[in-house]
Amino acid sequence: MTAEIRFYHLVSRSLDSALPEILGKAMTRGPVIVRAPDTAQAESLAERLWAGDELSFLPHGTKKDGRGAMQPVWITGDNDNPNGARILILTGGADAGDLADYDLCCEMLDGADDMQVAAAREKWKAYKEAGHAVAYWKQTDSGGWEKKA
Repeated sequence: MTAEIRFYHLVSRSLDSALPEILGKAMTRGPVIVRAPDTAQAESLAERLWAGDELSFLPHGTKKDGRGAMQPVWITGDNDNPNGARILILTGGADAGDLADYDLCCEMLDGADDMQVAAAREKWKAYKEAGHAVAYWKQTDSGGWEKKA
């Protein structure tokens, strides 16, 4: 089974600013997994989402919070999927692992991090070779998204 892969190249806004928008859209399709490179970064990301705008609050949890099966957004540093999500969002260069459970995988990459950009190029090639449908979205100066490939 192949997944749709979308690369989101952050240029003008930070992950903390852009992720709520991406998550809000993804959640209309069902539960979501947000994977960080490790548990500490997952907890930090969850804390930053809790501190966000009250009007755009996104219900989410981590292992620390528990009840993974009930969380609409599960933020993790592991390769788990307790809420049965079909959408995976990768942050900080996290590894996708096995994509068999997912219909959509979003790679969020920091344009200011040369290592993430280089790694994303390698991931793009690997995803294409595996037969996944791959798209590239670059952030505009105003913070919107423009499809480039």
